Amino acid sequence: MEKKSLFSLSMNLRPRQSLPFSGFTQAEIEKMENLLKQSGEQVFDQEFCMKLAGVFSHSKGRAGKPIVEWTEVQTWFQDRQKSCLSKDNSAEANRKLPDVTEECALDEENQRFHMPEGIKIPDLSDLKFEARSSVDGAWYDVDTFLSHRFLSSGEPEVLLRYVGFGSEEDEWINVRKSVRERSVSLENSECNKVRVGDPVLCFQEGKDNARYIEARILKIQKKFHDIRGCRCLFVIQYDHDNSKETVHLRRLCFRPSILARLSQI
Repeated sequence: MEKKSLFSLSMNLRPRQSLPFSGFTQAEIEKMENLLKQSGEQVFDQEFCMKLAGVFSHSKGRAGKPIVEWTEVQTWFQDRQKSCLSKDNSAEANRKLPDVTEECALDEENQRFHMPEGIKIPDLSDLKFEARSSVDGAWYDVDTFLSHRFLSSGEPEVLLRYVGFGSEEDEWINVRKSVRERSVSLENSECNKVRVGDPVLCFQEGKDNARYIEARILKIQKKFHDIRGCRCLFVIQYDHDNSKETVHLRRLCFRPSILARLSQI
């Protein structure tokens, strides 16, 4: 399966300059719709909005777009609540949050996805995922979970569709081994948080394909930043063949756990 079309849109590789906010993506709106329904008044809390804005700003779906401020998230929730309440003037509607009836496709799949007892999976409506293709071993963003099944061994598998690809590229993937929360990119100012040994996904462009491949940080060469952003160099080693390459920060994505590390430093 050739997976070139997804990356033909990524050749500029995550511009870093600060741009004026120009609106939420459809995926972000779907997530906020579900949070408004599930979390009640908590969504108007400043700390809640700051955390959500951070998740949006570090997601790969916002690559090349301006960062999201917490005030913009809070304003969206407030405007959405007012819009829903204006459609129902009853006393009951004025006493509680609106019932948001539009569910995203992932949330609907999550309701039908029943795992065996003892196996837990995250709330699909609140997280974005990536999956490792069995065809080339690279990781791609998941668009939709289409179905599920259990092998005779008891291993769970999901049929999924990748972002940017059609139904002809749908693939059955082992849930435990090859599905996880999406990796995130870092801002220029966050390069000093990267550590030797960190697992990463590196954008690798070859003659016939372009993809994100698993690797690890072997060495970090600190450089002065300039108008182009971070100029530090990262020596990485690919997991699949142990080859090494020196790359800039803009080609790397990290596990979401690094965000917790950033908040503690």
